[in-house]
Amino acid sequence: MRAAYITELGPADGIRYGDLPEPRPGPTDVLVAVVCTTVNSVDTFVRSGVFRTPVPLPLAVGRDLVGTVVEAGPGAPGFRPGDLVWCNSLGHGGRQGAAAERAVVPADRLYHLPPGVDPEQAVAVFHPAATAYLALFTHARVRLGETVFVAGAAGNVGSALVTLAAEAGARVVATASAGDADYVTELGAAATLDYRDPGLDKALRAACPGGIDVYVDSSGTNDLPLAVEQLAPRGRIVLFAGVAARPTLPVGPLYMKDASILGFVISHATTDQLAEAAVAINRLLTSGGLRPRRTERIPLSAMADAHLRMEKAELRGRRLIVRPDLDR
Repeated sequence: MRAAYITELGPADGIRYGDLPEPRPGPTDVLVAVVCTTVNSVDTFVRSGVFRTPVPLPLAVGRDLVGTVVEAGPGAPGFRPGDLVWCNSLGHGGRQGAAAERAVVPADRLYHLPPGVDPEQAVAVFHPAATAYLALFTHARVRLGETVFVAGAAGNVGSALVTLAAEAGARVVATASAGDADYVTELGAAATLDYRDPGLDKALRAACPGGIDVYVDSSGTNDLPLAVEQLAPRGRIVLFAGVAARPTLPVGPLYMKDASILGFVISHATTDQLAEAAVAINRLLTSGGLRPRRTERIPLSAMADAHLRMEKAELRGRRLIVRPDLDR
C-alpha cells in the first residue's frame, strides 16, 4: 500500500511517500481503507521527537482518519465490511498512523460515522473537538451557567471550545482578532474581545463581572498572571497548549481564590475518555454544530510539505484534508 511515513524521528523533509506492507488486523482490531486523514500540530511533535512516545519504525504519520471497514477481527464486534468509521488516536503509543491507504485500528478506538455526515468535514474537526471536550468537561467539569473564557477563539481548537461550551449552556467570553469577532460570535460567544487591546484586563473584568470560572487558552500563550487575576473563586485554568511556554505563576492569588490549574495531553487520554468525547462529537456533527472554517484538499504524497506548513504556522485556521485517492 502507499503511505506517508518516516524511518526515523526528525524534520518534516524526512517524511517519505512510498510503499509499505499492508497491515493485518489482530483479534481485537479493524482493518480500515482510509478515505481521508488530516494534519495536526501534535503530529509534527511526534514526528520530530518533541513528544516522546513509543512508535514503530517505519511509522505512517498522523492520527485522524475516516474510512470504510475492510475486515474486523473476531474480538471487534459491531464493525462490518463497508461501515463508515473514524478514529482520532493513531500514530503514537506504539500504534501505526493514519496516513496510508489502509490502517489497522484497535476496536476500542474506532467509532461509526453518523449517516449523512461528510467525511472531509468530519476528519477536520475530530482532533480540535476532542481536545475541547476533554478540556471543558473531563478536566474542568464545566457546569451550566458558568463563565468560560477562551483565548484564541478563532483557531481550530478555540472555535471548538466556544461551540461546545456554548452548547452546554455556559456563558462564553472570548478573544480573537477584530476581523474574526463576528465569526466567534456566530459560534456562540456572548462577548468577543480584541486580543490586541492594551486594556484587555479591564475589558475582561467588564465582560465577566463575577469572574471567570474556566479559563482556557488555545493559543498557547498561557498568561497566568492575567488568568489568575480574572478567575472567580474556585475557578479552573486548563493548560493543553504551549509546549515551550514558561509563564510566571502568581501562587498567592491562586490559592487565595481556592483556584486550580489543570494540565492534560490528549495523547494520554484513556479509551473511555476518547469514547465519551466521540459521542458528543458525533452528536454535533449530525446537527451541523461542528464544522471547519476552511479546508484544503491535498494528496497523501504532499504530507512532508503539509507538516512543514503546519510548523511554519502558514495554515492560519485552514484544515488540510489529505486524500490517498488523489495520488491515483
